[in-house]
Amino acid sequence: MQTRTPVRTGTTRRRAARPWTAVLLAAALLPLTATAPALGAPADRTTLAVRSAPFAERLTPDLIALMQRLRVPGAIVSVSTPEWGTWTTALGTGDLGTGAPIRTDDHIRIGSITKTLTGTVVLQLVQEGRLGLDDPVAAYRPDVPDGEHITIRQLLQMTSGLYNYSEDPDFNRRLDQQPEYPWTPQELLDISFANPPYFPPGTGFHYSNTNTVLLGLIIEQLTHRPLAQEFQQRVFDPLGMRESSFDSNTHIPEPYARGYQFISNIDSLTAPKLTGKEAAWADWSAGNPLDVTHYTTAWGWAAGAAVSTVDDLRRWAPALATGALLSPELQRERLTFVPTSDQPGAPRYGLGIAEILGFLGHDGQIPGYNSFALYDPARCATIVVLVNLNESPDRSAPAAELTKLIVAELFPPA
Repeated sequence: MQTRTPVRTGTTRRRAARPWTAVLLAAALLPLTATAPALGAPADRTTLAVRSAPFAERLTPDLIALMQRLRVPGAIVSVSTPEWGTWTTALGTGDLGTGAPIRTDDHIRIGSITKTLTGTVVLQLVQEGRLGLDDPVAAYRPDVPDGEHITIRQLLQMTSGLYNYSEDPDFNRRLDQQPEYPWTPQELLDISFANPPYFPPGTGFHYSNTNTVLLGLIIEQLTHRPLAQEFQQRVFDPLGMRESSFDSNTHIPEPYARGYQFISNIDSLTAPKLTGKEAAWADWSAGNPLDVTHYTTAWGWAAGAAVSTVDDLRRWAPALATGALLSPELQRERLTFVPTSDQPGAPRYGLGIAEILGFLGHDGQIPGYNSFALYDPARCATIVVLVNLNESPDRSAPAAELTKLIVAELFPPA
């Protein structure tokens, strides 16, 4: 959850989200090659419906090669279409200490995909008449700067202008120095409110975890129940997502893949994304990553503290994109998009959901993990990518790069 560019969507970490917007589109369908050693021996553990998927033999070596170049220990990949069925595979290592392979049933921290859960519950409360999309946030949180001019819709759509606390340098230093500190939502808001806004409400786009933390607090205020309970009753239980949970401390259910990090929070806040020879050298020479599996995710809370599995996200991606838990009217509101930048072909952002390369969904990045969950309603196609590395040495988001490869090979533009 941090920001190198004005466009940020996807995780909870310092930058709050990874640039799967700018990154994925900037190099949208360029060829990818392998140039660096892997951290762990890639072990193909294909499971579920379609071992004979027509693309599996061709795609798997390309995924492994890209993982090696980006120094990704392990990845879980799933692709589903009516034509192919479901192909799910686990590649590489889930534990660098033991060399144990990553498994398709491993739990993974999903970072900013959590925002889609928070956004869904907010829209359900709108549907129930308990708040309005165009209500001022000051009606619920009088402490928000200029809150009388910021709406619930603008919080969901990342157009509020509120400062993203996870871009604050002092905050990032403390994350590095005290990785298990139990941040409270109010502490996060205090950091945000001490900084000036990016722009007047409704006049721009800036991805900010502050927006989603506020929405989580408003959910609890209106329901008088913990956010974890609302996720369970309103999303996980109805969709049969039995392996998903929300716990913002150090807990992660077993089995799980251990999570790794090459770059500190404070360094990643300002370090540019490398390309060409510089990127290749960085990925080749990075050394060993830090095991950050049990670092707290309390600082992400409603913006990024959920845990899930590939099977559960295969359920969630189409439900999110088609509005399975909302009325048609509210789903239309959710899919009302704004541009994330003025770059041609840039992703668009809706109410806690994004549109990119013809797919709908979200990415997530949290220390140790990077994820993508997408669905294309036109093709009824689902892509889920989970990796146990939040950021490659060249500063790229590895799940975004693997997703880009899958889209390029399996879903090329007409």
